[in-house]
Amino acid sequence: MSSRLVPSALRACSRPAFQPQQFARNFRTSPSSLETSSAALPLRKPVGAFRGGLFGFLLGTTLAGAGTYYYILDEYRVSNELLTEDIYALQAAVHSVHNYVSSLEEKVDAMQKKK
Repeated sequence: MSSRLVPSALRACSRPAFQPQQFARNFRTSPSSLETSSAALPLRKPVGAFRGGLFGFLLGTTLAGAGTYYYILDEYRVSNELLTEDIYALQAAVHSVHNYVSSLEEKVDAMQKKK
């Protein structure tokens, strides 16, 4: 009896834990999905290192130049506004000095006429 148990135990140990044929899945596709996948996507031409580097350099230079241009333009606008304000302040000061001198001249003329 033990002679019958030993071969059956050896057969059980010699089998793999799972059998791949039992777990294999069959995938099926419908004809409509086969038609859509048959259209090949357009192939993209790879961008080389030289062309990519040149493009990156030109893009970076352009962005840096545009940023610098707008920075300088803004600084020019601010300085122009400050200069215009200073010119108007100077013009007002000159006008007030002119009025003061005119009033002094009138007072001097009035005093000279009294004598």
